[in-house]
Amino acid sequence: MNTLLLILQDAFFAAIAGIGFASISNPPKSAFKYCAIIAAAGHATRYVMMNLVGANIIPASLVAALLIGMLAVYFSKKAQCPPETFSFPSLLPMIPGIYAYRALQALIMCMTTADESQFHHYAYLFGFNGLTTIFVVLAMVVGQLIPIHVFPRRSYCATRVAAK
Repeated sequence: MNTLLLILQDAFFAAIAGIGFASISNPPKSAFKYCAIIAAAGHATRYVMMNLVGANIIPASLVAALLIGMLAVYFSKKAQCPPETFSFPSLLPMIPGIYAYRALQALIMCMTTADESQFHHYAYLFGFNGLTTIFVVLAMVVGQLIPIHVFPRRSYCATRVAAK
């Protein structure tokens, strides 16, 4: 029961963040509920994969981004908005900020230390955290783009009304 509560809590806060990021781009009001659903589903999927399945953050982010992309393509027709309206705000809560912060922190420590062994340690931390950040963001971008390109008719015709 505690695990389910943690998953729901993660999904809830991701939904709030997704709505907040969506509001920046001024989408139609009907799009906010879809942004919340998609952000919650994607973030909860990554949480489950990392904490219950034991997957690394990179493949977990790829699978979550694939889910976000598929849901964005599916909901785009219902809301008459492009899939990017939903996918980008839903991906933003999954940006690995702690890895980026640690990479910059290690870089600063690299530049300020005089001890060679500490320099190598901080250079290693900079490389590990920097590459993790880059590959997570790359996995998220690729994951959300795949469904858009696999279903081009549905993706690019979301804002068009079918001719009768």
